[in-house]
Parts: sequence; C-alpha cells; structure tokens
Amino acid sequence: MRLILSRKGFDSGSGGCPSPILADGTMLSLPIPDRNSRIAYREIEQQGVNIGQLVVDLTGDTRRLRHYAHLDPDLDGDALPRADGWRPLLGQTGIAQGHLRKQSVQAGDLFLFFGLFRPVERARSGWRFVRRAVAKHILWGWLQIGQIYKVDEMTSEALPWARYHPHFQRKRDVNNTLYIAADGLRLNGRDVDAPGAGFFRQIEDRLILTDPDAGSLTRWRLPPAFYPDTGRPPLSYHHTAERWRRGDGYCTVQSASRGQEFVLDTARYPGVTDWLAVLLAEQGA
Repeated sequence: MRLILSRKGFDSGSGGCPSPILADGTMLSLPIPDRNSRIAYREIEQQGVNIGQLVVDLTGDTRRLRHYAHLDPDLDGDALPRADGWRPLLGQTGIAQGHLRKQSVQAGDLFLFFGLFRPVERARSGWRFVRRAVAKHILWGWLQIGQIYKVDEMTSEALPWARYHPHFQRKRDVNNTLYIAADGLRLNGRDVDAPGAGFFRQIEDRLILTDPDAGSLTRWRLPPAFYPDTGRPPLSYHHTAERWRRGDGYCTVQSASRGQEFVLDTARYPGVTDWLAVLLAEQGA
C-alpha cells in the first residue's frame, strides 16, 4: 500500500489565508476558488457552519459569497444536497496526477490530506483569526482508493451522482482523474474499523505536522517510523538525507515546497501502517 500525503485547502497562494480552527477545536478545510466550478461557497455547510460567510469574513472579500469553490476532496456527505449513490471522492490532474501515475498509485492506496490551519474566533464583525495565533500544517482527512476513473474516457452515463464535481467541468485533459473512496478501510490486508474516507473532526497534537520546536512552518515532526534508514526509499520529493533528522521518539523532515502529493511505499515502512491503523481506527468509533 502507498501512503500519499496530499496538500489540499486554502493557503496564502490558493484562497489567500489559512483554513480555520474553531474555538472548540473543529477544523474546517476551506476549498480553493475555482471559476469553472458550479458549487458556490454560500451553498456549502460543514459541521453546521456556512462556508461562504466564513470565507468572506476571513478574507475580507464580500464577493467571495458569490464565488465558486473547488470542493475537492469532497469527504463530508452533509456539505451539499446529494444524489443517490454519492460517495466521497477526489479529483487530480496536471503535474500532480503525473506524479501519482509515476508512483504507480492504485486502488487500495491511501490519501492522507493536510493543509494550512490557524485558530479563529467570533467577533461582532464576524469570524476573525486569533491574534498572535500561528498557522500550522495539520492532517485533516483521508481517502482510501476504491476505484479510479479517467474522466475523458468515461461515458455520459457513468457516475451520475458525481456530475456536480468540479473535475467534470474541466476541458478535456488526459490527466483528469477521479479517485472514488473504498467502502471501508483496509491497510495492507487488515480490515480497520473505519470508513474508507472521512475527516478528523477536531485538532489533536498527533495531527499537527509542523514541528513546535522548529520555528518553521515547513519543518515537520513525524512518527519515527517515517525515517528513511537502511536504504529504504523515502517519501517522494524528500530524497536528500539533509532533509531528515532523528529525534527522541520522532523524526523531522524539511517538507518540500514543490508538489501536492508526497508518496511513501508502506511495504518498506510497516511501522507507518501500524501508526495509520491506530490513528484511523479511532475515527470509526
């Protein structure tokens, strides 16, 4: 099984700000803007919060209420009204999809989504970022691949429930690919009591990638099982030894600014699979 650490959601380059962490610890990954999408920000609800108003308040741009969102990955069944048969899904294209193809990503592999988050609070004027609170890279969701579809090769009758998705609104593109979630989670032959896709409802320390001692957003602290010793191929885009350091009960890596998708073959990293099993099994409770 391959693990794909996948960067998704708002940041300074896409959207203009971090995604929010509410006062109760709820994380809401904001979908990036997309002029070709048919999904308006004001139409999206996540965990009882209207995403349109949240985006307007945090960006200070009232036009965002009428703008359209690239709701992808789409993991929350309650975010929009759904057609019968809806399942969580992810679209990918361009260079990022080319990298996934070169890494031989296939059914059974697991996306673990991360993004940039910062605490927010309610004020009389609406939502605002907490002063002096810093942004961090945080894990926020997952999707195990059940089926893969090339959009340009699909018939008009295929996946009728998914036609709202932004990757159906794109021009023809041989790389345009949909990943449909598996029904249940299975890690290297072991069933895990968790759905095939979902999101972490609240922040906790083990979801935070940014190393608290580094003073750098992109220096990550990971479980020690990620360390690429004994000649094992490391996380893609992170091949140079200078990126990696051992710590006491953890390892650190200087994360790459290039790329959306970082791939690790867990067949060579059984400890990472064990970590995933514990992390995700608790989401099925």
